[in-house]
Amino acid sequence: MPVSLLPKYLTDSVTDLTPQFLTQRGIRLLMLDFDNTLVPYTRDVPTQEIRDWLEGMKRSDIQVCIVSNSHRQRVPDFCREYGLDCITYARKPFPKGIRQCLERYRIPASQAALVGDQIYTDTLGANGTGVTPILVRAIDNHTFWLKARHVLELPFIFAARNRRIDK
Repeated sequence: MPVSLLPKYLTDSVTDLTPQFLTQRGIRLLMLDFDNTLVPYTRDVPTQEIRDWLEGMKRSDIQVCIVSNSHRQRVPDFCREYGLDCITYARKPFPKGIRQCLERYRIPASQAALVGDQIYTDTLGANGTGVTPILVRAIDNHTFWLKARHVLELPFIFAARNRRIDK
C-alpha cells in the first residue's frame, strides 16, 4: 500500500459527511477516530449535532465503527451509550486496528473510510491499508503538544486543500 500523508478528503467536521456522499464514493464502512474527532479529549459527551449525525448514520446503509488508539474505558462506555461498535488499542498508524475492523465487517479496504483529526495516525494508517482517509479539523487543540502537532501537519493540509468537501 502507498505511504502517504495526504488525505483523500478534508472537512471541518464529521457532520459534513452524509450517507449520500459516502455511498456515491463506494464507502460502506466508516471508521471513526474518537478523541478530537467526535468529542474533545477533555469530554465524553458529544454535542447535539454529533448525536444527531450518529443517529442519522445508524439509520443509513453505512456501517459505523469507532477505531481508537485509546486505552481508556471512556471509548467503550461511549460506544455502549450511543449504540456503536468499537475497536480500542488500534495502534494507528499501524494496520492492526484498521484491519481488525475490516475483518469484523467483512468489507474490503476499497469500500471503507477512516475519519480522524490526525495526519500522522489516522491519515497515514488509512493510506497504508488502502482505506480512504478523511481528515477533519480537530475539535480542540487545547495543549501545547496538540497545537505543535497541528503546525507540523499544515504543509500536508495545504497540499490537500483542493480536496475539501463542500457542504
